[in-house]
Amino acid sequence: MLDEVTMIPNARRLRHGFAAALLAGLAGATAFAQTAPAPATPASPKRQCFSLTDWRGGWRAPNPSVIYIRVNISDVWRIDLSTPSNQLMWPDRHLVSVARGGDAVCAPIDLDLKVADTHGYREPLIAKAITKLTPEEVAALPVKDRP
Repeated sequence: MLDEVTMIPNARRLRHGFAAALLAGLAGATAFAQTAPAPATPASPKRQCFSLTDWRGGWRAPNPSVIYIRVNISDVWRIDLSTPSNQLMWPDRHLVSVARGGDAVCAPIDLDLKVADTHGYREPLIAKAITKLTPEEVAALPVKDRP
């Protein structure tokens, strides 16, 4: 019986000591969490989009792999193609754009472009990058390449 009586107080002391240590650890972790600076999250670049209805139809191709288009009055966008098309270099060609779903263009996959001639021939163009040019970049374009 002596063993049982001495074991119970020891077990209680052990439990109380463990509980005190656990509470002290939680309090310390909470204090650390409150004083530790939050990790800096990198700012994601603002997504730039244009509407197909704002594309005024003006375009130029300085080479078979690049198209410049005019959106609204003063915005110029550069479209880099995944494969070049010599059809873009002929004077009687025009671009055909098909809107599928919405008309917002934010990524290359949003464009469904074809270059067409006056005889009905259409060649698909696959965009690999779309970039809105800054006013400085537009001013640096040769006049013959501006849409």
